[in-house]
Amino acid sequence: MNDAVVWLTIFVLSVFVGIEVISKVSSTLHTPLMSGANAIHGIILLGAILVTGTTDSGLALAVGLVAIVLATVNMVGGFVVTDRMLQMFTRRKPKAPAGSTEGGAA
Repeated sequence: MNDAVVWLTIFVLSVFVGIEVISKVSSTLHTPLMSGANAIHGIILLGAILVTGTTDSGLALAVGLVAIVLATVNMVGGFVVTDRMLQMFTRRKPKAPAGSTEGGAA
């Protein structure tokens, strides 16, 4: 069997498994999972920096720089999404009635 077919089959199966796993997670667990994913993306970024710093090839350097940029965008985007999700769980202060004045003087 061709190696490309094997890799494509593994990729398609992993997509289906990933969709099933993510769809079964309750909404209250998404924030902790995003925080864990951000930690993993930080490790990936560190690895990309270390590997790119030790290369001598121009092509490997270019691929490494692209990997560093994409890992950085992925990690920062994850933190932005986590922050937005955490804001959904904060209580907002009630608005003051329209006829009231602040300071007590009427």
